[in-house]
Amino acid sequence: MTNKTTSTNTLDVPLILQEDLAKVETIIQERSDSELVDRINQVLLHIFGSGGKRFRPMLTLSAARLLGFEGKTHLNLAAAVEFVHTATLVHDDVVDQSKQRRGKPAANFLWDDKTSVLVGDYLFARSFQLMVSADSLRSLAVLSDASATIAEAEVLQLVNQNNSSITEDAYLTVIKGKTAALFSAATAVGGIVGGGTDKQIKELTEFGNNLGIGFQIMDDLLDYEGFSSDLGKNVGDDFNEGKLTLPVILAIKQADLEEKTFWKRVFEENIIIEGDLDNALAILQTRGIIEEVRTQAFAWSEKAKDCLAELPNNQITTFLRDLADVSVARKS
Repeated sequence: MTNKTTSTNTLDVPLILQEDLAKVETIIQERSDSELVDRINQVLLHIFGSGGKRFRPMLTLSAARLLGFEGKTHLNLAAAVEFVHTATLVHDDVVDQSKQRRGKPAANFLWDDKTSVLVGDYLFARSFQLMVSADSLRSLAVLSDASATIAEAEVLQLVNQNNSSITEDAYLTVIKGKTAALFSAATAVGGIVGGGTDKQIKELTEFGNNLGIGFQIMDDLLDYEGFSSDLGKNVGDDFNEGKLTLPVILAIKQADLEEKTFWKRVFEENIIIEGDLDNALAILQTRGIIEEVRTQAFAWSEKAKDCLAELPNNQITTFLRDLADVSVARKS
């Protein structure tokens, strides 16, 4: 039996996963609470109250249930995954000086950078408490490695900001680290606590990795193609912040002299004038970049689904295939 849920963009989510996710939400609420500092509670109530797809914890729950797991260990790990993800978002908003997140004011905008950084640290600490409580050293190692990889990738992205000579390979290195690393860790730990074989855990890990790459490519495309009301952030944020993502990297690669001068002024010289975003959008459309990027995102989604071929075939497998499709067909 399956029912609709809005947490994964109208997918048919198996009832067992809905029940698991509800329990994870309870854990998130309980374990994010601070008995000592009310400011932490205020910030986290705002952050978690703003919603979110819970995409990553759903991967942990799905991987475990796909293998027939009937215990509860996966719940704490799924909550830990969401804490790691949320901590990185809070820190990202400080780095980017974002004013909006999930359609609401960003925490750093409502409070201040210092508060946001420290609350992000608090979430990381809580995530590791949850990891330890799962009593799985292998899962702890996977999520610890992923946390370090995410931090490295974020610094790498910062270093490459305003660098118009960044290559597609360098871009992939960044998104594999900042996004796919947690996707693959989420599916891996689900497989680990679910009692999967090494081969099954490897396939689940690769599924998460490919899914995460496609997801991030689509995320970067939506910054140029989406609508603010759908995204929960402003269209063109990456453009205005000097982040060179795949759409711009491909556009620069195909650019004529006039376009190269434009891209260099915007990204290297950091000089943006009125009408530049519209000009960028026009270039992307004219050169077919939008469709090229979308094609790459869909290709990674297909690679993810291929990883499920030798895993147990049940309603969870079907759900994960659908999830892979939704991840690159979404509007937010």
